[in-house]
Amino acid sequence: MTRPLRIAILTHSTNPRGGVSHCLSLAEALTALGHEAVVHAPDPARLGFFRPAACATVSVPACRIESRSTHDMVEQRVADYWDWFSAPGNRAFDLYHAHDGIGGSALAELHGAGLIPPFVRTVHHLDHFSDPRVEARQRRAVVEAGTALCVSDTWVELLRARYGVDAGRVSNGVDVGAFSPRPDASDAAVRARLGLGEGPILLAVGGREPRKNSLRIIEAFARVRARHPRAQLVIVGGASVLDHSAYARLCDEALLRLNLGARPGGAVVLAGPVPQAEVPALYRVADALAFPSLQEGFGLSVVEAMACGTPVVVSRIAPFTEYLGPDDAAWAEPTDVASIAGAMEDALDPRARAARVARGHAVAARFDWASSARRHLDHYAAHLAVPSGPRIAAHA
Repeated sequence: MTRPLRIAILTHSTNPRGGVSHCLSLAEALTALGHEAVVHAPDPARLGFFRPAACATVSVPACRIESRSTHDMVEQRVADYWDWFSAPGNRAFDLYHAHDGIGGSALAELHGAGLIPPFVRTVHHLDHFSDPRVEARQRRAVVEAGTALCVSDTWVELLRARYGVDAGRVSNGVDVGAFSPRPDASDAAVRARLGLGEGPILLAVGGREPRKNSLRIIEAFARVRARHPRAQLVIVGGASVLDHSAYARLCDEALLRLNLGARPGGAVVLAGPVPQAEVPALYRVADALAFPSLQEGFGLSVVEAMACGTPVVVSRIAPFTEYLGPDDAAWAEPTDVASIAGAMEDALDPRARAARVARGHAVAARFDWASSARRHLDHYAAHLAVPSGPRIAAHA
């Protein structure tokens, strides 16, 4: 870009989720390049973002939602965004960039009303909703964007197949200054707070959610613990805008059935959301990251763990197969508990650890936020040069 841009970046919450982390890190990198990137998110708790940011942020005033209906939640959050951006003083941006269906749907309405120019939408992944009203919102948030972007080739192809939308390709990144193998005082503090012993320690990131394959992770861990009686599984995260309580109950039932105590110092530690400052320490104290997801847009936790020197277990599916080689990770068939357990054992094998750690560092080094920001600026320039309708594939 030949001039500084003022960019509104929209995400779905202020909580520690991969997409939210992506938005903050991208905005920080854009800010470092001389642009003003302002991350917006609905904030019903009025607590601000989960970590301090080296970019501007806006906690959008949002109503608390008592209903567990996904439709009610989406409609309220779209309304929250509408209320905010319908005020002229909140719309002084050159470009609007949504990173989820809620923000994208709000921008589609604002654009349709003539309040903002065509917007950019990054699709990290798409969910499947049984409610056709929510599914329609998700579709509109993609097809009405002036420019669509994805963080993997997998989702570029899926958008073309599902909606007939041609998307550009951008990348994720990792801050190797923050995510480092160098231990510090927080490592011992995390171990003590969670009651972690000599291990081996397996870490699962993302809470107890169907997409994260949490139930099979628990069942696979039970098999690993049969061979490693002091093994512990730490499950971190879970601050989602979607209601996963029914699935979480299935996981809790499995913990009881498999006699896995879920408590600090127990076989399974349900750590919940943790402060961002503790996340690198969690990766470092873990002997492996268990990340055999059923669906991901990219899998930011994978490169974060690798930057910290932690071997990873991943699903033998795209997008992992896009950026990881055969020897970079321990591979699992995500619907097969025995395969996941075998990959966990593989990742814990001390004979392969040094080589896998070195490969992980090499993978993480390929993903930096400055390069991602520059690639975004190329797409922004193209978007602003042709601010017309949705970009639709020729065959659609």
